[in-house]
Amino acid sequence: MNFLELLKKPNLIAAHRGDRSQKPENTLSALESSIGKCDFIEIDVQLTKDLVPVIIHDNTLGRTSNVSKIKKFEERTPWRVSDFTLEELQSLDFGSWFYHEYEPILTLKKALLFAKEKHLFLNVEIKDMSGAFADEIVVQIIIDMIKKTKTEHLILLSSFYHPYLPICKKHSPNIPTAALQMYKHPSDLIEYLHALQVDAYHPEDKITNQKTVASLRKAGFFVNVFTVNQTKRQKKLFDWGVNAIFTDFLV
Repeated sequence: MNFLELLKKPNLIAAHRGDRSQKPENTLSALESSIGKCDFIEIDVQLTKDLVPVIIHDNTLGRTSNVSKIKKFEERTPWRVSDFTLEELQSLDFGSWFYHEYEPILTLKKALLFAKEKHLFLNVEIKDMSGAFADEIVVQIIIDMIKKTKTEHLILLSSFYHPYLPICKKHSPNIPTAALQMYKHPSDLIEYLHALQVDAYHPEDKITNQKTVASLRKAGFFVNVFTVNQTKRQKKLFDWGVNAIFTDFLV
């Protein structure tokens, strides 16, 4: 089964940054803890200064690492991910902010190999790195790693930075893509999504209504909504025809 086939199943649950209510988000332990509790896992990818894709949500390191406690890095605020090499990131702890255990930075390569071993489906969100790296380079590096690990069938690529999405299709037409959206829908939404060549639309829960879901589904797009932590709301969205919801709390 590939990711598009998975999306045809009803009432899918996606682990938002892994099992982040129980483990530090976007770490290997958060992926491990998600197994058996969800249908697929969402993770975030960015590039290091030396162009290695790593799994982290924020474009700075302060919230989810101990970088502020490392004397040699104190002059490098705001500690942007893109200003640190992989070796430097590997010297940091990404677990102790959440619980009393050390966690190393998770690379995309390690996440993909883990998914392949456990046959897990991953929604890889490409963070907006347009201020640091050329769009083509960002997409090329990420897709090259997916191809190198032979995990294309397990992956859905998404982004809030929509210019990445047609580039993804150019490099790998078989990997499904999704446009993430907050605050308000683009005008002429259906035509807009067709122009991006995406397979799915990932709207914020606050902007999701039954009419929009119906029109998207009728047009052939999968609809996956974030971030929905209330079971009553999850049920309503599924009743409307939403394919999947992203949640911070796994049962």
